[in-house]
Amino acid sequence: MLTVDYDQLELREGDLVLDMGAGAGRHSFECFRRGARVVALDHGFDELPPVRDLMWAMQDTGEAPAGGLGTCVNGDALHLPFSDDTFDHIICSEVFEHIPDDSAAMAELRRVLKPGAVLAATVPAWLPEKICWALSAEYHAPLSRGGHVRIYTEGLLRDRLQAAGLQAEASHRAHALHAPYWWLRCLIGPTNDSHPLVKAYHELLVWDMVSAPFVTRRAEALLNPVIGKSVVVYARKPESPWPARQPAGAAAPKATAPKATAPKATAPKATAPRAAARRATAPRATAPRATAPRATARKATPKKAPTTKAKPRKTAADTKAAAGKTTAATRAAKKVGAGA
Repeated sequence: MLTVDYDQLELREGDLVLDMGAGAGRHSFECFRRGARVVALDHGFDELPPVRDLMWAMQDTGEAPAGGLGTCVNGDALHLPFSDDTFDHIICSEVFEHIPDDSAAMAELRRVLKPGAVLAATVPAWLPEKICWALSAEYHAPLSRGGHVRIYTEGLLRDRLQAAGLQAEASHRAHALHAPYWWLRCLIGPTNDSHPLVKAYHELLVWDMVSAPFVTRRAEALLNPVIGKSVVVYARKPESPWPARQPAGAAAPKATAPKATAPKATAPKATAPRAAARRATAPRATAPRATAPRATARKATPKKAPTTKAKPRKTAADTKAAAGKTTAATRAAKKVGAGA
């Protein structure tokens, strides 16, 4: 039973393919038969030896190229033991619904996928899975150990692949005839595979897969868009770095306009008034520049000092004599006046 369309996967002979979560190896076997080099990886070690043995048997019987590579690896989807850009194709079928941190697993697959290469991711489709969850709590986690931890819509799967840096492209649904089988299993009991109705339906599905009659093929093609049990999304790793997109439901970063901030009113700093009188500073002692006297052609002639006659200083005796003369003159004048 193949869920992936190998034409959509763009598989060519000699390509290196990782079947992540290979399980019983159904997709690994088809890739190996088509001449691809296959690495089947699964977390459960017990699943791997039968896958390895069947690939060897395919080579022995000529169903696969004798020199082809078909190997099995026990590993963790969150820490893949491969270098970057290793694989030409990756198939991850019915795995993500079991992994709590599916985004980290998708990022790891993107890391080991070559640029331009295609990943085929399949998960249970929303409507059939929703009915299964409603019919039985034992079908999914936490009651089912290792069971399904989420229900995907196609949009959610695309968004998470985009967020991991992959470009989601084509998609389709598959296995519409398998949805009623799982509803029946959930109704009777997910672990009860011996019930007559369950066994009868299982035999019908095996006959359909082996014989592929026109009636059932045509019926499933018509029902797939409505109740297809699986949804398949093909995603490509960009040749150049691809900006990861936020998955659906994640809070988008708020577009905030830059805050218009008013200029801060700053008060002038209070400075103590400067003292009007500056601090007295001692004047710098500056020695007068010594200048050489200019040489003059003329002979220096000494100037004559002006001569001033020294006035005789009057003495008290002189003053007394002058006064006596004045008095005598006055008396004489009076006598002359009287005689006239």
